[in-house]
Amino acid sequence: MKYALVTGGTRGIGLETARALSRRGYAVTALYSHDEAAAERAKAELPEVAFVRADVADEEAVRSVLGKMPALDVLVNNAGVALFGQIQDTSAAAWQRVCEINAGGVFYACKHAVKKLLARGGGAIVNVSSVWGETGGSCESAYSASKGAVIAFTKALAKELAPSNITVNCVSPGVIDTEMNARLSAEERRALEEEIPLGRFGRAEEVAQLICFLCEQSYMTGQDLAINGGLYI
Repeated sequence: MKYALVTGGTRGIGLETARALSRRGYAVTALYSHDEAAAERAKAELPEVAFVRADVADEEAVRSVLGKMPALDVLVNNAGVALFGQIQDTSAAAWQRVCEINAGGVFYACKHAVKKLLARGGGAIVNVSSVWGETGGSCESAYSASKGAVIAFTKALAKELAPSNITVNCVSPGVIDTEMNARLSAEERRALEEEIPLGRFGRAEEVAQLICFLCEQSYMTGQDLAINGGLYI
């Protein structure tokens, strides 16, 4: 049996990744931070997946979850939060919270996953960044900074863990049709679609397919793969 941990696993990309890995025969544990309603829907939809409440910004909570897993072969760091607003209106607390979840959560999960991956003789880590981590997004400075940190962390950790047969890669989605983008008005959505060469938002399952590819690709590491419909080339 192979084991996988997916953070932010009750909605969008995380939920679809948990579904895809489960279909590939993994015993999947999926984390969520607070949304019990979403968790209940996910549990009903994927009863074979173990959904566990744990805030990735809480190092002890992450350590505890990993400590209880019998083994680990794949770690997918998907949990993240957005923050929209001009820099002069961004509080220090908001900046710190976004960075602690989006970048800190990746650090905590990787830190406590490595021992279990080593015990299996290797494995795969896939981190989820964003097109804004690659290019920067106007009025999303904190979010962009946190996602840029994920890309740099991925590259550094890939070099560190390669001798231990652990691959570390990253995916950077563009505009994906998830709840994170539900705030967009119909007009804003149309404007964004016009900027995307493929003419549409991506689907969560398309990102999940790419994540699963990286989970099982043994000779690719330290890479940031864009999946954005041509929004940024």
